[in-house]
Amino acid sequence: MKYVAHLKKDKKLSTIIDEPYHILTCHKNIPLRLIASIMSQQLNTKVAQIIYNRFIALYNGKEPSPRQILKTTYEQLRSIGLSHAKATYVHAVAQFCVEQKVNDTMLLAMSNEEVQALLTQIKGVGNWTVEMLLMFTLGREDIFPMDDLGIQNAMIKLYKIKADNKKDLKEKLLKISGKWSPYRTYACLHLWAWKDGV
Repeated sequence: MKYVAHLKKDKKLSTIIDEPYHILTCHKNIPLRLIASIMSQQLNTKVAQIIYNRFIALYNGKEPSPRQILKTTYEQLRSIGLSHAKATYVHAVAQFCVEQKVNDTMLLAMSNEEVQALLTQIKGVGNWTVEMLLMFTLGREDIFPMDDLGIQNAMIKLYKIKADNKKDLKEKLLKISGKWSPYRTYACLHLWAWKDGV
């Protein structure tokens, strides 16, 4: 894998870079992936999957378009286990995608910064959500989700960083991660796997 040699230049990071090596892929129907990401926030993977399966069942097992999601009532969204806020955000994403004509072709042609600027205009969509989309749906190789607690904790442990001051911590993490560019996404995938003992 082309990223391995580059990341292994970081002596500390090299101790956790192990097989299986990661391959990033692009997924279709990006607006739906964004909605799925919102639905899964603050839920464990198993619960998130159950709710997503119920959501897809509303459309006879087929992936819905933003227009179809807009026609789904708030009550239907609540009935599959979504909170009030999440049901509102799901509609907000669908509405935005219809109004702004957001589709796969458009998003794939944009830079990371452009995708971030566009999608964080939507209520309920923050930087972290877009970063996860860039990494796991658009397959972008150089994303560093600075505010992800898993990444922060893994780096604090691996690099033995004092985490007393939030501002100092962020500066240190950014400095360390800068060396991983242009493969920061892969570094994060290894950090998550190491933290979770995978």
